[in-house]
Amino acid sequence: MKSRAYYVYIMANRREGTLYIGMTNDLVRRIHEHKTGAVPGFSQKYNTKLLVYYEQTDNVEAAITREKQMKKWYRNWKLELIEAFNPDWRDLYDDIVK
Repeated sequence: MKSRAYYVYIMANRREGTLYIGMTNDLVRRIHEHKTGAVPGFSQKYNTKLLVYYEQTDNVEAAITREKQMKKWYRNWKLELIEAFNPDWRDLYDDIVK
């Protein structure tokens, strides 16, 4: 049986701008939804369309826990995490669509 992947990700509207943290089991689909504004809410309102960070696990509980943990972090901790993973704040969407 194939193990399922779960992702915790951060979207931004610009470098060091508004951040959105989410969790999904289909990163490509979910990021496409952010980019097209398909789901009303925070991400659509604040135009967070740049995928600037993500991490993967095969454990849904670990992903949910990590998402909740990151949402409670100080903003500078989130920025440091993004900078370490993606110092140029590139939109990583094209990397995951390949």
